[in-house]
Order: sequence, then structure tokens, then C-alpha cells
Amino acid sequence: MFKILAKINTLILPSFTKQRLDLAKAKKWQMAIIGFRYYVTTRALD
Repeated sequence: MFKILAKINTLILPSFTKQRLDLAKAKKWQMAIIGFRYYVTTRALD
């Protein structure tokens, strides 16, 4: 399930790494997306 969700994340959600977003200056909604993507990615690797 998490592998499918990880593929959907890469297609739909923005990549802040490519935008060179500084984590110290990220807004709360950006931090929520980063946290969600991290959670899904770590679960998909298991």
C-alpha cells in the first residue's frame, strides 16, 4: 500500500528539494507535506 502511495506522492505533491527550499524558512503547510512524504517513503522502503 505504501509503495503505491509513494508513487502518487511523486506525481502529485511538489518536490521542495528541486525548489531549493530552506527548511528553516518553510511554512507550516510545507513542513506538513515534507513530513508526510518522509513518513510514506520510509514505510515504502520496508
